[in-house]
Order: sequence, then structure tokens, then C-alpha cells
Amino acid sequence: MVVTFIFLFVLIGGMVIGMPIAQALVLTGVALMWHLDFFDSQLLAQNLQAGFDNFPLLAVPFFILAGELMNAGGLSRRIIDLASAFVGHIRGGLGYVAIGAAVLLASMSGSAIADTAALATILLPMMRDHKYPDSYGAGLLASGGIIAPIIPPSMPFVIYGVTTNTSISKLFLSGVVPGLIMGAFLVFAWWWIARKYQLSQGRRVSWGERIKALAKSFWAMMMPVIILGGLKGGVFTPTEAAVVAAVYALFVSMVVYREMSWSRLYEVFLAAAKTTAVVMFLCGAATVTAYMITLADLPNMLADTFSGVLGHPTAFMALMMLFLLVVGTAMDLTPTILIFGPVCAPLAAKAGIDPVYFGFMFIYVGCIGLITPPVGTVQNVVAGVGRLRMETVIKGTNPFLMAYVLLAVLLVLFPQIVTGPLRWMH
Repeated sequence: MVVTFIFLFVLIGGMVIGMPIAQALVLTGVALMWHLDFFDSQLLAQNLQAGFDNFPLLAVPFFILAGELMNAGGLSRRIIDLASAFVGHIRGGLGYVAIGAAVLLASMSGSAIADTAALATILLPMMRDHKYPDSYGAGLLASGGIIAPIIPPSMPFVIYGVTTNTSISKLFLSGVVPGLIMGAFLVFAWWWIARKYQLSQGRRVSWGERIKALAKSFWAMMMPVIILGGLKGGVFTPTEAAVVAAVYALFVSMVVYREMSWSRLYEVFLAAAKTTAVVMFLCGAATVTAYMITLADLPNMLADTFSGVLGHPTAFMALMMLFLLVVGTAMDLTPTILIFGPVCAPLAAKAGIDPVYFGFMFIYVGCIGLITPPVGTVQNVVAGVGRLRMETVIKGTNPFLMAYVLLAVLLVLFPQIVTGPLRWMH
């Protein structure tokens, strides 16, 4: 109990006083070292460096770069134009465009923030022109953005797989069907809103214009085909898939669409490098804490605490998902994975839960945390792009948040939704 208290007190205390999470993680590891009379600065440095020096994590900077290139090189805009050509004429059509574009973009970048920024930048002004309520328009865009970490390729799946030693390829495949179901749940929620508020209808375009939009987006649409096809066929690993995605996005942006200049390329690389530095420092800091957590035998201590429900997998999953949902309201997804992944995954194994299914659920519930206050990282992106009050975005997100929570309940009660298609695809 003392170890658990030190872990939570130092970590939460550091964040409360405004300390960056990475520094709070290092401080937590040091506090545990002192408590166990095991402090060694050389060991601290070795574990910090080991967090960066991991081959699968090489996927992270390349997926970040691919997302930046897609937004700057015109790939994201063409995907949105394609969705608009096919469903933009339906009542509330721009909402369906946002959902369709979110699903398509999710199969390319794997970053909730990058996808949300692209969707909000292009679609929010269009929604305002059509007199959509700012709240529900912004809420839908934020909710659509969190599909990105679920449908492969997914940066959070890479980080979770490395952190918990779970197959990244299987995690990728586990997100395909649930990611599409997330889109379907958003469609039903938006249909209810569009009918209630009698939202306007867009112009129906001819089939000629639709074919033209499809032709323009062909090169962008080939990215998920190449990535998923290569992963399923064993042509490349998830790490290599990230490199393929970045190189392909660079080629299409500069050679095919020609919307990327050499001067703009520097800005894209710089933005990707800054984001990568933040993520990698978090990974290194979390490795220090994870090492000390293992040394202190914290997972087994928690297993004793949860011993009453370990024999009931469904009850255990329900409690674990509720816990992660609460954590997600106060913490971003990457720190949640790095801090709690190494602790929760062994508990799930003791409960007899499939590690890939648990990994998927861990990420899914963590994604819901991206659209829950007070932190609401993705909500902040939409609020910033649209120059909206945070309260407005939170209000508009609520119907879609309820839809996602309902889906989480179904996935806990019926894990076959995740594991069934996974066995077929793998």
C-alpha cells in the first residue's frame, strides 16, 4: 500500500502543481527508487534512454510525419471533397461528410489531433455557412477525430504494443471493425440531431462530378490500401508501414498533387519533430516509472486488491473500463498508456482476458477521454480552430459521447465484436 500511495501521490501531486507529465513520471520513478533504497543515477539514465531506443517506436515519428504531410499536401482535403460529393446533399449532409471523411482519414494518419485539425479547418466554416449549430457541428468533428487512433494505422496501438509487449499487428487488425461501428454510431446520433434541428441540405452533384472527385482522391485513397494490404500480406511490419505511409504521403504531396513546396516541407518536418520529441520524452520517462513499478511488484499488489473480480472477466472489464474512463477525463491518451498500460495488462492476463482485446478496449476508452472535460484534448483542438468557447464544444459533444459509451458497454458485454473479426482477418 505504501508503494501505491507514493506512486499516486508523487505523480498526481506533480501534475496538480503544473509539472509536465514527463517530468512528473521521472520524479515518480526517483521517489520509488528512494523508497526501495535502490537509487542509482546511472540506472535512471539507462532506463530513460531505453525508452527511446526501441525499434517499434520508430513508427511514431513517421506516423506523425505522415499526418502532417497529408494535411499540408492536399490529401486530407481531397478525402473531404470525395465524401461531400457522395453524401453532401442529404439533410445535415456536411455532418455525414465529416463522419465519412473521419473514417477515411483514420485509415491513413492514426493521429486524433491531426485528423481533427484537418476536419475542423475545412468543414467548420462550411457548417457555419449552412447555419448548423456551432455546438453540434464542433462536437461531431471532435467525436469523429477520435476514430483515428482506432482504425489502423494507429500511433496509440504502437505505443501500447511496445509498452505491454502485445502484438502491434494484431492490435491494428482489432480496430478495423469497431472503428467502422464507431462511424455507424455517429451516423445514428447525427441523424437524430439533423432531424430535430431541420438542418439544411446541400446541392446534389451529378455522377460526373462524383467520378471526378473520386479520380482526384485516387492517390490519397491508395494509402490505406497499401498500408493495410502490406500488413495483412506480411509485406512489411507496422514500423515499416509507418515509413511507407510517410514516404508515400511525401511523394503524392510533392510529385502528384504538387501542393508541397520545399520551403513548406521544412515547416512540416519541424512540426513533426517537435511532436515526436514530446512523445519520445514521455516514453523514456514512463520507462523509468514502469521499471520501478515492476521492481516494487505493484501489479501483484493490485491483483490482490482485484482478486474478488479476477474470476469474473466481464465484471473485471467493466470496473477497469470505468477506471480508465475516469483517468481519461484528466489525462491525455499517451500518458495514460505509458503509466497504466504496464500495470493493467498483467491484471487482465490474470483475469484470463485476451491481451489483444484488452489492449483494444484500453485504447478505445482512452480515446473517449479525449472528448471528455476537463482536459478534452481533441475538444481543445476544435475550440481553437473554430474560435469557440470550450463550453460550446462540450455541450455539442455530449450526444456523440453517449453513443460511444453505449458502444463501450456493448464491447464489454460482447467481446466477440472485437475478437471474432480479428480471428478471421489474421
